[in-house]
Formats: sequence, C-alpha cells, structure tokens
Amino acid sequence: MTFDISIVLPAKNEAGNIEALLLDISRVMADADHEIIVVDDASTDQTRDVLARLRRRMPQLRVVCHQSSCGQSAAIRSGILAAKGRIIATLDADGQNPPENLPDLLRPLLDAPAGDRIGLVQGQRVGRKDTRSKRWASKLANRIRGGLLGDGVSDSGCGLKAFPREVYLNLAFFDHIHRFMPAMIKREGWTVVTVPVTHAERASGRSNYNNFQRARVGAVDLLGVAWLMRRRRLPVVRDLPMSAGLDAPARSTASSGHNPAFGQSTTVEAAL
Repeated sequence: MTFDISIVLPAKNEAGNIEALLLDISRVMADADHEIIVVDDASTDQTRDVLARLRRRMPQLRVVCHQSSCGQSAAIRSGILAAKGRIIATLDADGQNPPENLPDLLRPLLDAPAGDRIGLVQGQRVGRKDTRSKRWASKLANRIRGGLLGDGVSDSGCGLKAFPREVYLNLAFFDHIHRFMPAMIKREGWTVVTVPVTHAERASGRSNYNNFQRARVGAVDLLGVAWLMRRRRLPVVRDLPMSAGLDAPARSTASSGHNPAFGQSTTVEAAL
C-alpha cells in the first residue's frame, strides 16, 4: 500500500507527550491519505509501551525502533526509508510543533503543478515558547549559518518540514543533516519555500539537547556543509537531438541518483 503523505516523528523519552500529539495528528489529517511513522530512538522510559497501546487504536500508525540511540537525523532517516508516502512531513515528538500547522506545510507540495521544483517547505517558528537563552542561542546560530551558507531561511532548526521523499533520498546523509536541509536541498538545484508556523511549550519531559551540545556539534557541521556547498556544480542537462546522428544520452537531472547513507543506523520495525 502506498500513501500520499507519510508523517515521520523521531522520538526519544517522550512518553508524556506522544499520545496527545499522535491523536492530534490523526484528527488534523483525518481527511488525507496518510500514515504516521514514529521512530523510537532507544527510549528508556515508557514511550514504547504508549506506542504499543496506540497502535491498537490507530491503524495508520507504524513504529520503528532503534536498538541503540543514534540521534535525531538517523531517526528521521529510518522513518523516511520505511515510509510509503511520496511526500514526507516531519515534526518533533515533544509536542512543541502543533499538528495544526501540517495542512499549511503540505499545501505548497500538494498543489504544485507538474514539473515544479519545490524540494522543501520549511517551517519558521513564530512566537517561540523556549527559554530566553535557547531563543538567543538559536537566533545567533541561524544568523551565522545563513551568512555562511546563504540558504535563505531564518529557522532551519524547526522540526516542521515537508518534502518529496525522492528529494531527501538523493541527499548525502550525515549526522545532524536535519538542521541543514534547506542548504543541502538548494545544493541539488531545488527550491525552498518557507511558511510561518506556531510553537508550543513542552508539556512533559525535557529536551535531549542543551545549548552547549548544539554549539559544539553545530560549528563542525556548519564548516562541513559550507565545504559541500562549494564543491557542488550543477550541470545544465539537455537531450542531444536524434538528428545529430548519435544515440541520445539517458536523461539525468541534478537530483538523480541515490546517495547511500554514511553509517546508516540499524533499525527494526517493532511488532508492537
């Protein structure tokens, strides 16, 4: 079975948030052909127990489990590899990305005419409910990233994203790529669209990251992405007319071909 839309949520220790969030997603997406994939990144709380109970109520829910914690980017990738939808939407499992934003996030892709080159719809949080220090650190990081990469977005770390599955699968994979999706997708010649989205306070649990951890890995990742951006040349591709007397080359595009993951995590789909 295939779907129009696969909604992917990476989750780690979100037992207090995941049930209400999934029920909200199901309500918002009730009229759409969709599946929901939660990737449990080796939670140590009751997240899997909650998901097992919800599967009995939600036939569209699938659960993929990491045997060991591999991080958010790897969890998102596991969900996308398992997905059956042509369009992927992602959001965080902590409840801070309200599902009511999903229709606006998906609309540019669902309404796009044939041949359109939208590769990513990136949410931009309005009225963030994070702590002042987290907002300040994020604003600084986004300013530095935007200045160096020129990706044209002000909030690349927002978990609300939508994109064609095939576009994602043609990106070179690395840890923390979810924070650099706009730059990496533009690198392949696709267009990035931004939409304003709302933000909510975390109702339960705590973040799996702190400002120091983000800064430490972000600096290295930023330099790596900047290097990748400068090493990419997009060819102008056209078919050679048959009248030239030569066999026309196979058509290729800037986004053709599949780049395998570097160090892809081991996953099993849980028989929950």
